[in-house]
Amino acid sequence: MTTPLRVDAPWLFPPVARDVMTALADGGHQGWLVGGCVRNALIGAAPTDIDIATDATPDRVTALCDAAGLRVIPTGIAHGTVTVASRGDHVEVTTLRRDVETFGRHATVAFSARIEEDAARRDLTMNALYADAAGTVVDPLGTGLPDLFARRVRFIGDPHARIAEDYLRILRFFRFHAWYADPAQGIDAEGLAACADHLDGLDALSAERIQHEFRKLLSAPDPAPATAAMAASGALIRLLPGAGAHLLAVLVHVEEAATLAPDWLRRLAALGGEDPAPRLRLSRADAARLALLHEGMGTETPPHDLGYRLGAIAAADILALRAALGTRELDPADLAAASDAACRTFPVAAADLMPALTGPALGQRLKALEDRWIASRFSLSRTDLLAPGP
Repeated sequence: MTTPLRVDAPWLFPPVARDVMTALADGGHQGWLVGGCVRNALIGAAPTDIDIATDATPDRVTALCDAAGLRVIPTGIAHGTVTVASRGDHVEVTTLRRDVETFGRHATVAFSARIEEDAARRDLTMNALYADAAGTVVDPLGTGLPDLFARRVRFIGDPHARIAEDYLRILRFFRFHAWYADPAQGIDAEGLAACADHLDGLDALSAERIQHEFRKLLSAPDPAPATAAMAASGALIRLLPGAGAHLLAVLVHVEEAATLAPDWLRRLAALGGEDPAPRLRLSRADAARLALLHEGMGTETPPHDLGYRLGAIAAADILALRAALGTRELDPADLAAASDAACRTFPVAAADLMPALTGPALGQRLKALEDRWIASRFSLSRTDLLAPGP
């Protein structure tokens, strides 16, 4: 007899999750942790949101949790989901479901008592994993555990059907490949072909949902293989016209050599193409930073100048992008110079030049002196700068 697989990650059962599981059990119902939290616990990855599936209907969940003193918020009641809050934390609790009719993201569902039906409507095999209150893992379709441990990212059943249910699954397919797949295996050919066949569906996705997926994809330790596959499918250029994936692989290598942490906007800059800010609906701050990176990577401004004017972080990003372009090696000394420059303070103030200079002439003189000071690599003192001369 096979020993049941159990998960016991310390974060997997926060107090609120145990409270909900207990309330469901006391009412004669079953609850399971489901999806990403179970997947990540099995492979020792960082935790995700805790979600619970149950055979209890939403009104029954509400009644049982109310009786247990838990606060219930009907956040997605039409789709069987309520949020339960307690002890400063919360979990989403969703009734087992089966699809009756699907049309893009909007599906008509019916409640179910069968965990197999609930699993069949999920996107990827490794996401259709459940764990009961004892931590015993349930793989209703029999494909989740083998694929997870082999690090295979595959759609459940027919990839075309899964994608047609929600076209965002195209982006999730590539994102999950970046985070969980074994690079040596390559990407699932059937899933990739299905993504390529449904590119028109990407046009209907909101900018917010697309940005969310790009942000997660490009934050993976090495998103280059998945992004290259995304480019091969046509999805990348469909979403970001003119973008290409070749520079990203070089940038990841540069980052690793310089021990730079992954940064999704730095990597977005490496993709190039047309300004992605409108398509991704970037915040003003993110759009401004991305424009700064695009401009800086095409200049030859010295590292100390970048560090002083833009700050250490932006300077490091630009130096890494330049190194990926092959225009200049990323020397640790350059990063150190940029970091040092970011801490410098210009020693001359406007009051030092008044009243001899005022208005535009004052501003021009201050700028000229600051440029001299930067060019000297900050070696000129206040006395040197204020001394009579040109």
